[in-house]
Order: sequence, then structure tokens, then C-alpha cells
Amino acid sequence: MNENKILIVDGMALLFRAFFAQSYDARRMADGTPTNAIYGFMQYLFDAVNRFEPTHVLCCWDMGSKTFRTDMYANYKANRPEAPNDLIPQFSLVKDIVAALGIPNVGLEGYEADDCIGTLSQKLSGLGHVYVLTGDQDMLQLVSEQIHVVIMKKGRGNYAVYDIAFLREDKGVHPFQIIEMKGLTGDTSDNYPGVKGIGEKTALKLLQEYESIDGILSNLDALSKSIKAKIESDLDMLHLSRTLARINIEVPIHCELDACQWAVPMDTAQQVFDQYRLSSLLKLIG
Repeated sequence: MNENKILIVDGMALLFRAFFAQSYDARRMADGTPTNAIYGFMQYLFDAVNRFEPTHVLCCWDMGSKTFRTDMYANYKANRPEAPNDLIPQFSLVKDIVAALGIPNVGLEGYEADDCIGTLSQKLSGLGHVYVLTGDQDMLQLVSEQIHVVIMKKGRGNYAVYDIAFLREDKGVHPFQIIEMKGLTGDTSDNYPGVKGIGEKTALKLLQEYESIDGILSNLDALSKSIKAKIESDLDMLHLSRTLARINIEVPIHCELDACQWAVPMDTAQQVFDQYRLSSLLKLIG
């Protein structure tokens, strides 16, 4: 029986969550560089490690705002505000600390962290159980027998852990239907509209009856006139939204399992945390 437990961290999701949760914290380095988001990030990371006890850990990152999705749809995520000034210097610093802890940082220009996570979770799921730590519900499409998606909830150490059964119980869908839902409803946070006038309740009902967008399109005449008209008037956006929602699981990246072994070099960790005035984090390392 394979005992590997692999934790894949959605780095940007944790860092942004940490920044806003720690916005009251004026923590800074000697030169004035803010470190509040880094501090919160590390708390979240160590909380998850202590909870899920992984044998291996890696961290995936976005590598810029331009991706194959923005090439397909220029308005993709165009509604996102600029990162706060105090957060910007922490992007590179947190990666330095993650690397110092022996955790690989993974990302590839042209792709989102989601795509790197999707690709590596598929590859590594043949070597053990994978846990994806994120706040992004889009990741629920990755759930499988070997892949659990851990959605961070409000407060530290509070998670919703999705396997196939809990996804079905909580959301009423199978993993692939997460993509179909987004195709129908769109995603306001990612700024693509789906089919105008179709919300989650209607989309869920359609998918429970017809299983997929293709199934719905094969049964248009069985739908109410109103829903049929909405879908027919937005067919192109329906297909585009589904494509935008689908995580690419064939990104040309690699991360060897041996490189992800969770074994923090404590001497290095102490030096790094002392350097960044984050020494209190040492006690959280399990």
C-alpha cells in the first residue's frame, strides 16, 4: 500500500488570503519591507502540514497575468484590481522562504497556477494521495479517488475536504460537472459571463437532468422556451466559458517526487525566519 501523501499548495491563493487576514499586522523587516502576508502564509502552510501530515509538499504559483486564457478572451480576469503596494514585495520574498524550507516552487509562464496544480496532481496521484490546498472552488473539478481538494474556510485550520462523495453531497455534482456549471453560469471573479440569465440553481437542475452541456444541447427542444432562447443566443460564450473553466492538465512541467520530500532543514529555517523577523513561526513546524 502506497503511503505517500502529497500536499500541493496554491501559493497565490494562500498569500492573498494571508495578506487580507493580516492587514492589521504592521510586521516588517529591518529595512521596512512588509512581511505580514508572508507570516500569514506560513501559518496557513504549517497548519495544513500539521493537519494532513504530508510526506511531500510543493507550491504552485501564477507567473504573470498573461496566459493562454487571456489570449482566448481579453477580458478574462480584467476586473481584478492591482495588488496592494504592501503585498508586491512579498511575492518574491515568500518564494525565497518556501525554497529555503526545501519546498519546490513550480510555475510556468503562459499558464495559471491552477493548470500547474491540475497537471501535477494528475501525475503525482499515481504515486500517492494528493491534497490540493486552495481557496478556489474551480479546483473541485480535480477531485478523484486519489485527489482531495482542501478548500480553506474562514479562520485558521478550518477546511472543507472534498472527495467524490462529499462533492456530490455538498454541491450535487460530479467533478467534471464543475466545468459544465461554469460554462453555463460563468464566473464573476474571473470575469466571463457564461449564458446570460442562467444562474447556479437553473444550471444545477439542467445538469442533474442532462448531465453535461452536450446533453443539454442535444435536448434543447425539451427545455422551456425561455431557457432554450437564452442558451441559443449565447452559444459561443457558453462554449468559450466552458473552455476557460477547464483546468489544463497537460502543462509541460515536471516535479520529481523526491524533490518534494517534507523534511525542513531546521538550521536553515531558523536563519531565514530570524532574517525576516519571523522567528515565532519555528514553533509551528511539526
